[in-house]
Amino acid sequence: MIFPFLTIAPSGNKGKGVFTSENILANTIIEISPVIVLSAKERKQLENTKLFHYIFEWGDSRKKAAVALGYVSMYNHSYDANCEYEMDFDEASITIKTVKAIKKGEELHINYNAVHNDATEVWFHHLIDQS
Repeated sequence: MIFPFLTIAPSGNKGKGVFTSENILANTIIEISPVIVLSAKERKQLENTKLFHYIFEWGDSRKKAAVALGYVSMYNHSYDANCEYEMDFDEASITIKTVKAIKKGEELHINYNAVHNDATEVWFHHLIDQS
């Protein structure tokens, strides 16, 4: 399930991102997407490809990986994200929910640390535009 008012569009130096063409209230589930779960061995293989930047650590041990379908892998990172994600290992899905009201035309962000306002530096912190 992806709300039809979500779109993929250019996001400055971040490549592409997810935007909304309508206002969205806080605490709204905007996407539930299935994932393809990869073994630890398959994850190692992906780490040498461009897909490495789009996978999620998966499982209680975090050694597996998941390729999210839908728009999930297109949400850009922010330390003060307006959305959060929840991984459901049993159902093999990821849910995206807003944590703030979002205005029409705004980009939607998740925090790659899995908590919308977690300021712990992510592995690619030095590449993030700090402006």
